[in-house]
Amino acid sequence: MNYTKKPLSFENTEIAFRHCSNTALNRAYWLFRIININFLVKIGPPITNFAVKIGLPIKGLIKATIFKHFCGGETIRECEQTIKSLDAGGVGTILDYSIEGEEDEHVFDQTRDEIIRTVKRAAKEQAIPITVFKVTGVARFALLEKLDAGTKLTDAEEQEWQKVQDGVSAICEKGHETGIPVMIDAEETWIQDTIDLLALNMMRKFNREKAIIYNTYQLYRSDKLESLKHDHQIAASEGFILGAKLVRGAYMEKERKRAEENGYPSPIQPDKQAADKDYDAALDFCTDHIDNIAFVAGTHNEDSCRLLTELLDKKQIDPKNPHVYFSQLLGMSDNLSFNLADAQYNVAKYVPYGPVNAVLPYLFRRAQENTAIAGQMSRELSLIVKEQKRRRLK
Repeated sequence: MNYTKKPLSFENTEIAFRHCSNTALNRAYWLFRIININFLVKIGPPITNFAVKIGLPIKGLIKATIFKHFCGGETIRECEQTIKSLDAGGVGTILDYSIEGEEDEHVFDQTRDEIIRTVKRAAKEQAIPITVFKVTGVARFALLEKLDAGTKLTDAEEQEWQKVQDGVSAICEKGHETGIPVMIDAEETWIQDTIDLLALNMMRKFNREKAIIYNTYQLYRSDKLESLKHDHQIAASEGFILGAKLVRGAYMEKERKRAEENGYPSPIQPDKQAADKDYDAALDFCTDHIDNIAFVAGTHNEDSCRLLTELLDKKQIDPKNPHVYFSQLLGMSDNLSFNLADAQYNVAKYVPYGPVNAVLPYLFRRAQENTAIAGQMSRELSLIVKEQKRRRLK
């Protein structure tokens, strides 16, 4: 193992915020101060949606504040500065066309074509090592729901489903052709079995020589560690590489509420400790099988990030092994992303983009998730304040 191990500290704010101008740092401070106020985060989405619907001129305000912080732009071209800025800090970009909740077939076609454009753009340089998409970006939620429930499709729905599969295959094929990995994001449990099967079929087809297709495992689900192990058995027996993105999860409240309303056991772990335990066990499992599992550790949890660095060290896995990536969201946990990159680990940030109006659901989810994570906003704020003081801005 020929590399020099660099010291790693998640407290180094000089490295964490090197890419931020004083203006950007101060803007981040005020933004996180506002997000920290639960009341504003709760009333913000309905007020904003109403204002957009009746045509109030607030798009400019959104674009200059929360959108600017958490998104790369409205188009791939507008993301170029963010791609360059992240790359200067050794952090890759995961272009994420964040359109969701659409129902129109024409929009699905446009979204499929745009996702293919992200793969083509990634193929031009190493600054964009991975791409990503959501199946609900190219398929009707209700159709996936029907498939998951095992309900017989009409002839028209069978044709629609075939078109969805063709669209997903076209995206994955472009990844295979260009050598650019494509991650398939996880979604709600009541459509996830269909997505899992689709992802596994794409891996069978495209992951023979290299990990191109990655499925996402939400470890806040009590069954997902076993799913990961089961899928690895399939990959090993059928001779393809398993691509796995490991996250804790994004739909906890919705999942628990639906389980309660429909009278079935919640698929979510009983507590955070159980989710953390399974997440860390998944890291251990993937590093044990590094030759035929390629994985992305999507986490803002400092303990899990540190554990993964220790596992790589203990198992003598090169930090630059292409089968291991750390990943965080743009605008969050820069102390993790940039310090890990500085210590020579593979790191890439999700860079969402798309029209402001279409990306609003993503932005609201970010704000609501952040306030739901105990201490996350206080942590972000404390690091920003520390850097402001280091720069003598406060």
